[in-house]
Amino acid sequence: MAVRTTAFRRSLRPLTAALCAAGASLAFSLPAHAESKVYVSSEKDNKLYVFNTAGERQGAIDVCKRPRDMRFNADGSQIFVICGDSNAMGVVDVAGGKLAGTVPLGESPEMFDLSPDGKTAYVSVEDDSVLGAYDIATKKPVFEVKTGGEPEGVLVTPDGKTAYVTSEVANVVHVIDLGTKKVTKNIKVGKRPRRFVMSPDGGELWVTNELDATVSVVDTKTHTEKQKIKFEVKGMRPADITPVGMAISPDGKSMWVGLGRANHVAEVDVASKAVKNQVLVGKRAWGLGFTADGKTLFVANGLSDDMTLVDTASGKALKTVPAGRVPHTILVSK
Repeated sequence: MAVRTTAFRRSLRPLTAALCAAGASLAFSLPAHAESKVYVSSEKDNKLYVFNTAGERQGAIDVCKRPRDMRFNADGSQIFVICGDSNAMGVVDVAGGKLAGTVPLGESPEMFDLSPDGKTAYVSVEDDSVLGAYDIATKKPVFEVKTGGEPEGVLVTPDGKTAYVTSEVANVVHVIDLGTKKVTKNIKVGKRPRRFVMSPDGGELWVTNELDATVSVVDTKTHTEKQKIKFEVKGMRPADITPVGMAISPDGKSMWVGLGRANHVAEVDVASKAVKNQVLVGKRAWGLGFTADGKTLFVANGLSDDMTLVDTASGKALKTVPAGRVPHTILVSK
């Protein structure tokens, strides 16, 4: 009996080897899917901290001084980051996880947007009160347009013809024709306007007004303010409700607004403009970013040095994790 069993096992060896080889071949032939990463710029640490979408820190990238606003290039291989105290835009190699170079900018750059072809960076330069255009490849300035005092938010239209820029001092949104390089209109909004988000259909420009607890909704055809959304937070003084950062959900149905020193984020229905929900997060809720599926919202809390993960379906905070000193902007890879 033992002889028969041994012989049977030996007869199975070629089949077992073939199956193992096939399994190995199948395993190696499966496509690899890179996990999404969450990047957080830390103004005081001069780093970009890297997290997975569960909020677990994966590493850190040393960059230039006082990193603020960030964007990916077209293929996601580079991160452009504005560094306010270096007067430069850092160029980060994502795969290598390191700073690969810088583009010189004006004095105290704040926020930026890219041209549709990704070749030009349009940067708000606070101390110079200009919108500066910079060629990324040559690292040279192209032109600048004078703005009101303390320009911040920048948004370039998808056709590349127009840039919108906020002036915190003048309380206006400048409409700039990028062809003629001139301001064509100033749109009066709320007190100390900061950031922009465009509606999915391009018909509305949402503008946060830090010092009057509102968001202005601007009609992009008439370039006039058509509505203000007022925020109130139970137990908070109106002066502490300071909206700055915004992010629209991937399905385009909800606008999430960071309410700054009110330590909350608010969900606003894009169609009705009604405030649907408020979520308690960390201190000075500022930069916001979504996972590609819209299920998780990440919030940078600048005064508690952390990041809160919010479950958007339930409208509840999941957890808060350390994110370096003075986290500013959230950038999530697809």
